[in-house]
Amino acid sequence: MRLRVRLLDTRPLRGSLPFRNLWIGTSAAQLGGQMAAVAVLAQVWDLTGSPVGTGAIGFATGLPIVLFGLLGGTLADAVDRRAVVWATTVGQLLAAVGLCAQALADNRNVLLLLGLVAVGAACNALGAPARRTFPVRLLPADQVAAGLALTNVSFQMAMLAGPALAGLIIARWDFSAAYAAQAVAVAVSLLGVLRLPAMTPERTDAKSAGRWPERGGWRIVLRRPTLWGSMATDLAATLLAMPIALFPLVNEIRFGGDPQTLGLFLSAVAVGGLTAGLLSGTVTRLRRSGLVQLAAAGVWGLALAGFGLAGSLWSALGCLAVAGAADTVSVITRSALVQFETPDAYRGRVSSVDHVIGVAGPEIGNFRGGLLASATSAPFALVAGGLTATLVIAAVAATNTPLRAYRTPSPTPLTAPEPPAVEQAASEAPVPGSTPPGAVEVASGAGH
Repeated sequence: MRLRVRLLDTRPLRGSLPFRNLWIGTSAAQLGGQMAAVAVLAQVWDLTGSPVGTGAIGFATGLPIVLFGLLGGTLADAVDRRAVVWATTVGQLLAAVGLCAQALADNRNVLLLLGLVAVGAACNALGAPARRTFPVRLLPADQVAAGLALTNVSFQMAMLAGPALAGLIIARWDFSAAYAAQAVAVAVSLLGVLRLPAMTPERTDAKSAGRWPERGGWRIVLRRPTLWGSMATDLAATLLAMPIALFPLVNEIRFGGDPQTLGLFLSAVAVGGLTAGLLSGTVTRLRRSGLVQLAAAGVWGLALAGFGLAGSLWSALGCLAVAGAADTVSVITRSALVQFETPDAYRGRVSSVDHVIGVAGPEIGNFRGGLLASATSAPFALVAGGLTATLVIAAVAATNTPLRAYRTPSPTPLTAPEPPAVEQAASEAPVPGSTPPGAVEVASGAGH
């Protein structure tokens, strides 16, 4: 089969007004979130002057995501998902207004600042699983991956533009202006949610209607080879090969510790990811998404091993750009696969597992890399991590035939019903094969 290089597929924006409203709102929220992250980092440093203080930001954001992420998945499978996202977005808006107010009041209490950050993170964690189910409900099957690619591109652009805009705003005004910009962005996101149709979870039988979900997302994932294989692939890639924590050490050892070079490392990953997103039409039209994810995750590991061996700056940046591109392809294909392979009645809980893995994997991976580098060296940690990740991913590919052979469904009606057998298979008995009955009929997922 001849592979054609295609630009970003914009059919979801052109063909679906609800998805377009969602994408505009999500893009605004992502940009505002990046600006707020820089403002929080700068304000905490201003208040404490301590790396312990800035490190506490990760605790204030990470802990609520772990604690509330799975709860958000259960909530998304019990009530109208649009209502869940609306309520949690209102909570994020109030948290952003609180951040702006404390900055205007010249707050000197870092605990208050971190508390507001934690509130915003908790609201985001509660709403994220429901939000992740929207594209598959709003778009035809052959456009879901393209819709996820569009969301990923907006995230990559926010990562590039958000910090720079925040720096300009803080330098020209102060922290409160950056938080106010975030509040406006979240308000735009809220308007996008309000324009969506109601999205009540589809029930597999009459008895389950109105009943609080009983089974957890982990149980569902472990009973479906395609789901656990896809998530294990992502976890191996991030847990074993995440490189960000090692950037300062590599920069110090090989490039003299120049802060501009350190910035180039981060930019190279983002540029690679953005480039892959802009050319994502090449992969979003491929139906072998399981195989594509496995290949992309393997390229990620090999590229980071190459970064550990790179002697020149340009070769190092090239390896990071390839890694960023591979990460984007892996994220897009995994997100589509997870949504397609999960019956709608369980999508909230499974999405919450995917969300927790996507958040915890990179953080623990950075911690692992730092520990290994302190015991050996940064280049060794990168090479060992990248090659180990590639080997684990190869093992998943070799042992998980359903994931390797998986094909995304052909276009079907947006809300095709699922037969009662799906509920029994998902909650009571192991599911043979890769495609549970009814999962692919539901037609209608930043970076790490």
